[in-house]
This record gives sequence, structure tokens and C-alpha cells, in this order.
Amino acid sequence: MNPTPPLLSVRKLRVSFRDEHGHGAEAVKGISFDIPAGKTVALVGESGSGKSVTAMAITRLLPEHGCHIAADSEILFDGRNLLTASRRELRRLRGGDIAMVFQEPMSSLNPVYSVGEQIIETLMLHTRVGRKAAYQRAVALLKEVGLPTPDRKMSSYPHQLSGGQQQRVMIAMAIACEPKLLIADEPTTALDVTIQQQILQLLAGLQKKHGMAVLFISHDLELVGQFADEVVVMHHGSIHEHAPVQQIFEAPQDPYTKALLRCRPHLAQRPARLPVIKDFLGDSCYFEPPQRQRGYQADDRVILEVQGLCVDYHSRHGWFGGRHSQRAVDEVSFTLMRGRTLGIVGESGCGKSTLGLALMRLQQASVGRVLFEGEDMLALTPRQLRDYKRRIQIVFQNPYASLNPRFSVAQILTEPMLLHGIGCDAEERLQLAGDWLEHVGLPRKALAKYPHEFSGGQRQRIAIARCLTMHPEILICDESVSALDVSVQAQVLNLLQALQDELGLSYLFISHDLAVVKHLSDQVLVMQHGRCVELADADTLYAAPQHPYTRQLLDAIPQGWPHCIKPRVA
Repeated sequence: MNPTPPLLSVRKLRVSFRDEHGHGAEAVKGISFDIPAGKTVALVGESGSGKSVTAMAITRLLPEHGCHIAADSEILFDGRNLLTASRRELRRLRGGDIAMVFQEPMSSLNPVYSVGEQIIETLMLHTRVGRKAAYQRAVALLKEVGLPTPDRKMSSYPHQLSGGQQQRVMIAMAIACEPKLLIADEPTTALDVTIQQQILQLLAGLQKKHGMAVLFISHDLELVGQFADEVVVMHHGSIHEHAPVQQIFEAPQDPYTKALLRCRPHLAQRPARLPVIKDFLGDSCYFEPPQRQRGYQADDRVILEVQGLCVDYHSRHGWFGGRHSQRAVDEVSFTLMRGRTLGIVGESGCGKSTLGLALMRLQQASVGRVLFEGEDMLALTPRQLRDYKRRIQIVFQNPYASLNPRFSVAQILTEPMLLHGIGCDAEERLQLAGDWLEHVGLPRKALAKYPHEFSGGQRQRIAIARCLTMHPEILICDESVSALDVSVQAQVLNLLQALQDELGLSYLFISHDLAVVKHLSDQVLVMQHGRCVELADADTLYAAPQHPYTRQLLDAIPQGWPHCIKPRVA
């Protein structure tokens, strides 16, 4: 009896990129793997490993100029080689038999069309139904992906939806024509843990209902352990390991796979230093570091005390409409100790980032007090506040947006020193900038480069160095590691911990990633709908959460194998 052929078969795929001078590199280096019908295969690896390039090659969405696929490469879908398919056949396949969900729904959805119009367009293009039937089918799709009031959501524009709702719309568009293969490229990376679990459950349910095969792309092995049947681990364009998910978690063979599993913080342990990829590759020998104890101590000194802080957002509907207010932060109080870390967690929209901005006076508070060593920062004049702004700094989530692309690294680091009168002259400021750059693990020669010449993790190090030039006492980290690969994330977390140990910095660590928060925090504050619903030492809160919402957040943390989203067949 002949075995059933796979739905998709990738054979000896080689993809290279060249610039106008003929210089370039091979992004995918002769990889081969299969995706059986109705199964989920996960592509896992760091940024630059070739995961997304592989997905774009399957859908033939790679640029025609500057990109070359080797002549002996094959991508067989239902027995047809997609690399030799005509444009007409590809148009029929894309959105029909093969659909794709991208990482950034806001940049994938058309901002000038309602979400309903975009789904209707997909249906009318691929199924050739009338507009009325397409409208009814679009409403049914929005209902199927779990959007409330789907008939009203039809007229909504992408910017009017949350990130999770935007991703649900993308999934609705992807399954509109009941594809045989769904490619999900990092579909949950920027989402909260609870929304992340909802999206995974949604994908698993839709896969079971429609019998789709899924190519799930991620950098997080813990996440794919809940969802995938097979895992393909990629590194620098090559496949390092390909095995069933159970083997990957219980008996990984390749050092790189073992490294990916170890880099992510775990709830059960808190090493003094997180392992990184290079600890497991080559001749490196990794030794387990001691565990770090967390929690406020009796002799800790208060550096920041927040009392009953409230922040309101005001809006006006129409030219002559009334003024409306919405409370984003509602009577939040906490104490931060010198040299300690307070983690602030909660879903998007709970007020975490607004709270951090209000502490910096970047967002106006309505009520409350923010006492920095006893001085109320909210009552200070702009002139009085100047010195305090130097002593409390913020690292934002997106290092690609927080660094001026027109400035060199030297300008980025020396400008704050010039504004605050640090350093006698330009030469001394440049020397200090180089010192801080080396302090965060980057070479002094990087001063002459521009942000686009660095990776995401390197840019975040530059952003941290910019804060350190001010000699701050408090650092607010607003989702500062959320967009990073697990290995780069481990490097930045190790850097933050080393700086705290050396300089005695106090951190307000804002994140939706509860595993990362537990690793770094002494105390954790949980926010929901602008209010503090729980505040306790990190170990106490994770071991015995008191509030139902805290328990809900903890239950949503990816646990990897065998904590499965969908039932498995033995």
C-alpha cells in the first residue's frame, strides 16, 4: 500500500539575495521538509534563520529583482511545482488553496477599507459569488473567528480594532475560501498571553473543522509545543533538526534546539543568569548558575512611591459633540525600592504603558501623587522637573521606532548629555558615549554607524545605553524585550540584571510576558481595566494568586509539550 503523498513538499530549496553590485548571501540553504494534509508543522528559529523567506518562497511573494531561487529547488503543492506555476495559477492558489496570516495585521490590512469590504473582496475574487452572498458569508466568518457583534464589525476600520481583533480579521480572510494550507507567520508574537492562547485555540479549532494543514512559524518553542505535530528547527538558513514535537521536547538531538529550549525564562526556576545560544554551540560548556532569590527586604529604602494615581483621556465626538472622558489609570498605588524591580503586568489596554508615561510626566495625570525620594514630581514646575527627568528614564518597546534613523549612534548618545549639561565638551561626551556603548556589550566603533545597521537586540542595547548616559536611578522598561527573539531576549535580560547589580538601578518592568516578569521582578503589580487588582512578592503571587484575573493570566502562559491546545492521537 502506497503512503499518502504530503500536501506540500519542499525539496532542496535555496534562496539567495543580491544587491545591485552583485554582493549578497544565501538566506535558505537547500532545505527539505513535508507538510501532510491536516497536520501542523512548525518552523522555529531566530530572526534571520530563513523562516519567513521560506514561507514567502512557498507563496511566490519574494521580490523578483535581487532574489534568486536555485533551478533544482522544488515546492510541490498537490503534486504541482509552485516554482514553475504561471501568474494566473498563482493568483488562483493564493487566498484560495493557500492562505497566509502575517505577523503584523495592522500593516497587512488596508487602512482605508472597512474589514468587511476586505473580506468581501477576497470572497468575490476567489469564489465568484454575488455581493449579497459574499456579505452574508463575511458576517458568518467574523462570527466563526469569535468577534463580538460581527454585523457591526463589518463596517469597522482596522485602526478601530484591537491587535487581537485585527488578527482575527486576518484569520477570517485567510479561511474565507477554506484553504488546504494555512501559513501563519508569527501570528501571536505581539499579542498578550491571553489573546495569544485565544488565537491558538481558534486556529486549532478551525484546522479541525476545515481539515487544513498549517505551517506555523515562530521563534518560541514553548508556544509551538502546544500546537504543532512536527517541528522543523532552522538556524542560518539550514535545518538543524526535524522531528515530532514530543521528541523535540523530550529528547532534542541538536545543540541549537537544546539552546532554544533553555533560553526562555521558566516559571519553575530563576537562574542568576539566563543561558544564551552561544553557551551551547561549538566548544562551549554550559554550567548551571545558582538560583537568584527575589523579593523586597526589610532594610530596602523607598525610592519611588505612587499614591492614588489616576489618568484620564479626553475626546470630543464631532465638531459640536460633547467632551467625553475615559479613565485609563484608576487610583493605582505602589512602592518601588532602591535597587529592586517592580513588574507591572496585564493585557493590552489595561493602563500599563499609560502609567509609565504618567510617571515620566509624558502623560498628564488627573489625580494622585508620585513621590521621588519624598518630592512630588506631579507638583514640580518644568524647570524643577528637569533634574528628575534625568534621574528617571524609559526604554520603549520598539527599538526600530525609538531611535532617530537620521542620527548616528554617536549623535543618539551624546544629544541627551548635551541637553542636560553632562560632559565638559564634545570630545568628553563622545568618550562617555563610547564607554556606555561598551558597557552594554557593543564595540566603540559602532558610534559611527546608524540604527538601520543593527539588529533589533543591538538597537535595544543602544536605547538602554542612551538612558544610561543620564546616570538614571530608575529605569522604566515598557515592553522592552517583547519583540525580541528568545535568545536575544535572554541577552537583554542578562544585561538589565547585570546593570542593576553593578549600578543599583531600580526598574519598573512593564510587560505582558509573565514568565519574563517573574524572572526579573521582586514584586509584581497586576492591572486590569486601569486598576490594580493584585500586588505581591513575585514568588508569592505566582505560587498562590488571589485574584481570578491573575489566575487567568498565569493559566495562559505557554507551557510547551505536553500542555496541548488540541487533543492528540496516540
